[in-house]
Amino acid sequence: MYYRTYKSIICCIIILAGIAKIGIAQNTSENRITVFTIGDSTMANKKSEVAPETGWCQVFSVFVDQTVEIKNRAVNGRSTKSFITEGRWKAVTDSLKTGDYVFIQFGHNDQKIQDSTRYSEPFTTYMKNLERFVRETRDKGATPILFTSIVRRKFENGFLTDTHGNYPAVVRLIASEMNVSLVDLQLLTAGVVTALGDEVSKQIYLWTSPTEKFPEGRKDDTHLCVEGARLVAKLAAQQLMLLDNSLGRQIKK
Repeated sequence: MYYRTYKSIICCIIILAGIAKIGIAQNTSENRITVFTIGDSTMANKKSEVAPETGWCQVFSVFVDQTVEIKNRAVNGRSTKSFITEGRWKAVTDSLKTGDYVFIQFGHNDQKIQDSTRYSEPFTTYMKNLERFVRETRDKGATPILFTSIVRRKFENGFLTDTHGNYPAVVRLIASEMNVSLVDLQLLTAGVVTALGDEVSKQIYLWTSPTEKFPEGRKDDTHLCVEGARLVAKLAAQQLMLLDNSLGRQIKK
């Protein structure tokens, strides 16, 4: 009799544990956050053959907990214009669902006035494209977050100089007028690069010694090395942590 009672108790415990496990799994699935990132090469995932070049969204997952999935759709060389005309934005919107987030960072390639496939005048085409990203993200029940471009490392007479013209100003304007959260990476990275100075700041960009693939080394003041990408991702995470939304609460402290 005692054996049968004990056996029944054990069976109940096993069943309840199984139910609890299923409940936890369902809860985790329901609370999962998907972040789509759209932008240019400073965000994009890089192949091993171009190491140590690294996009900051490539390492952003380090700063969020396991309930957040990063789907990095940023691509080298893309502007707002080419990202749309190549069908890349449609591919993102087709996948968007309520509760998702979209990180939006363009500007480096929208500036390329000599390239009609990419150039977007800041206060007309560029502005309209960014507004479209914001509007269509919201139409899907997702949340857009705007990012200004990271600074290029360009010093003149010992001072960091601006290379982005009106493009960051347009991003700030749209963030204000459309009530969109903004992470001002231009301002944040300018502060870091200025503090490090002309020489030391090379360590976060793609300044490398000669290799077999790059026999002359690389002196790239736009793209990031691994350490630089982690630094930018950390700056972004610190700002996102301040947001009163589900993503902000999943940033690791």
